[in-house]
Amino acid sequence: MADENLLDSFWAVARQLRRRSREALAPWDVSPSQSRALGMLLRNGQLRLGELSERLHIVPRSATEVVDGLQERGWCLREPDPADRRATVVSLTDAGRNLALAIRAAQQDQARGYFAVLDGDERARLAAILDRLTGTASGPADG
Repeated sequence: MADENLLDSFWAVARQLRRRSREALAPWDVSPSQSRALGMLLRNGQLRLGELSERLHIVPRSATEVVDGLQERGWCLREPDPADRRATVVSLTDAGRNLALAIRAAQQDQARGYFAVLDGDERARLAAILDRLTGTASGPADG
């Protein structure tokens, strides 16, 4: 029974976070997929289209559609890979970089507000638990 309640609570939190994320993206009329791609390109710089697809955990056709939407709005560029002309690399434009930074700031503000009900120790414990569940646990110096 406790596991069932835990699962229900987890999904309730996930729904609330998804809703808040959509609200944070609303001022820019950006889809969650586009936001994730902008963030990935901001963190990693230029990526091959296939690599972007893998990192976003979406099929290549979906990645192409996401990049098409970003490129149409002037937020990214698609160019031949200098190391392999058969491949395409994607990079942010200055406007895309500025947008990605603004979105990241808005999402961080939204997360701070959401998690403000927890004190510092509770947030640290939650972060450690989530890291453990996702397999990304880090040492105390990284926290």
